[in-house]
Amino acid sequence: MRYPLPAEPLASDSLNAGADLVAVSGDKLLGGPQAGIILGTSELIDSLRQNPLCRALRVDKVTLAGLEATLQLYRDPAQALESVPTLRMLGNTPEALGKRCEQLAAELKGLGVGSSIVKSEGRVGGGTYPGVKLPGFALALDGPHGAEALAMHLRNGDPPVIARIVDKRVFIDLRTVLPGQENDLVRRVREASNEGFGS
Repeated sequence: MRYPLPAEPLASDSLNAGADLVAVSGDKLLGGPQAGIILGTSELIDSLRQNPLCRALRVDKVTLAGLEATLQLYRDPAQALESVPTLRMLGNTPEALGKRCEQLAAELKGLGVGSSIVKSEGRVGGGTYPGVKLPGFALALDGPHGAEALAMHLRNGDPPVIARIVDKRVFIDLRTVLPGQENDLVRRVREASNEGFGS
């Protein structure tokens, strides 16, 4: 799968170009647990291991197990695309997001909650692609008590729904809603949209 992202050198590209050490994040775009990964020559890696800070900065066994499990997924790109949430989110096409928005808007309408489908731009974020925009669609909601109140009630419920406010409307970007979370999302929007917020 190709992602709508500008070319960025891989860690292996940097090493092949002559870098002695390369540091990458285990979470963010990789989609694993939060950890720093240092790649490079065995001589320099061994030198880093001898540094007294290494003991204080080393990761625990649970983090290592999570990182190993994540990296194993990448051996099969199709499996990684299906199993790593970050890749799944980045791989969502505007068309797929639009269809999901249509389905949820119809379901919300059936419950008496008005929404509309609007073009939206998400952001990748992180250190690698902080300003890169991802075109797509979002559900736009008008709260009975205003956008701020609706967004707050969505955020403070169980489960929390993180939305953004654009032009006094609450936008829910379905790129970050995983398959299987739609029912909870519909329930939370209905609760927060009702006159008594949860009545």
